[in-house]
Amino acid sequence: MTTLQTAQDAPFPQAAATARTASARTGRGAAARAARRLAGGSTRLVLLAVALFWLVPTVGLLLSSLRGPLDIQASGWWTVLTKPAQLTLHNYTSLLDNSTITHSFLNSLLITVPATLLVVVVGSLAGYVFAWVEFPGRDWVFLLIVGLLVVPLQVALVPITSLFGEIGIFGSIVSVVLFHVAFGLPFAIFLLRNFFAGIPRELLEAARLDGAGELWLFLRVVVPLGGPAIASLGIFQFLWVWNDMLVALIFADPDSAPLTVALQQQTRQFGTNIDVLSSGAFLSMIIPLVVFFAFQRQFVNGVMAGALK
Repeated sequence: MTTLQTAQDAPFPQAAATARTASARTGRGAAARAARRLAGGSTRLVLLAVALFWLVPTVGLLLSSLRGPLDIQASGWWTVLTKPAQLTLHNYTSLLDNSTITHSFLNSLLITVPATLLVVVVGSLAGYVFAWVEFPGRDWVFLLIVGLLVVPLQVALVPITSLFGEIGIFGSIVSVVLFHVAFGLPFAIFLLRNFFAGIPRELLEAARLDGAGELWLFLRVVVPLGGPAIASLGIFQFLWVWNDMLVALIFADPDSAPLTVALQQQTRQFGTNIDVLSSGAFLSMIIPLVVFFAFQRQFVNGVMAGALK
């Protein structure tokens, strides 16, 4: 007869409680032992194999960008493993000499950086207002913003195209930036408002008693505490805007086109400029990877903080 069964048969509730505590400890001990087994060497090898498998396309693109056009057309990228003499930097030299690609790369930066900064700044301010500033109709306005999350951007392409044409900014970088900001703000406000609402009220009230205004509260209290969430939002927004092609394809003219559109245009001559495509595609991919790994710690902290909340 187990300890739990003995305690259940006993008329004393204290004995039953003790048995339940012992059973819970046994369960936690079993869970801890299972976790230690999963953290063993075999699990790590499996995870490492999965990670390497996901890296295969990236490695293939990198090796293809370091091969000449004749080698690319003749065989697959894996032949480099046995013929390392195929590796060359000529593709990247040609890429830098291609004015279309270099100009579009600059356009990508001019579109992505302002669109990210505006969404982060405006979304942070609006998230703080909806979380801690009382005003009439606040909850209804917030529900309206949340409702905008389900609106697909394809619905707004035609009317916003007409609007931008009437005010004279259609085809410019400004039009692409404004479109990304408009469709990035609902998610930014929703994310940051929920994160800021988890800040202890006592902390803000103590700062107000010391004479702090709303702007001081936002800059000195809310922003430092919400740094991980703000950094996560910035990474998401940067990746979305940098990798976008649909919005830029519609709203940007050839002089304002980003790198994604320029590479799409290059595919029309795929047979003659595959070397430019491979190196340009890797350049387009490496920038988001650099941004992600540069802010990886803040991104993980933001995700974990949101999960704990």
